[in-house]
Amino acid sequence: MQFIHGIAEKDLIVRLKNGDKTAFELLFHFYYSGLVVYTSQFTADRNDAEEIVQDFFVRFWQRHQQIIPSDSFKNYFFLSVKNSSLNYLKHKKIEARYLQELSDLSNQHPVYDPDLYLVTELQERIKNSINLLPEKCREIFMMSRVQGMKNDEIAKDLNLSKRTIETQISNALKVLRVELKDYIGLLIFLGIQQF
Repeated sequence: MQFIHGIAEKDLIVRLKNGDKTAFELLFHFYYSGLVVYTSQFTADRNDAEEIVQDFFVRFWQRHQQIIPSDSFKNYFFLSVKNSSLNYLKHKKIEARYLQELSDLSNQHPVYDPDLYLVTELQERIKNSINLLPEKCREIFMMSRVQGMKNDEIAKDLNLSKRTIETQISNALKVLRVELKDYIGLLIFLGIQQF
């Protein structure tokens, strides 16, 4: 028979069943450190082990009225924290697998690409910035950057000099650089810093 602070464990169990908090505290302090060390063998982490043991004791106190008196709780306590440790490890394994799947998905699926949201916002800002350009300047810029026409082609098409086309594109880029200054890093990253 086990004695805890000079009191038979069996007597502490009867007192605990009747709601004696002192009996619970005596059992808790007697078993706690050993249960933590034992649980650490499963979790390999003392903090996790302490949390498992503390959770066990909270549940144990919540069910103290359902206790069936016996001579010792040693086997029950150690078996309970072992099962809690195994459940914890199973949960961690599932959590790790879920996190890995989420990570894999986030690396592959475009909906998880943070630039998608910035690019959409950026596209709107580019559109608005282009609309600020004078009409002829906007037309030349769109022909150059959107339609991919060469300066010679634009000059011929609009019956303007090549130098006028170059000046208009340069003016457009100056305006857009000012309007889109907050997005320069993203523009460079996306390879459209020159529009």
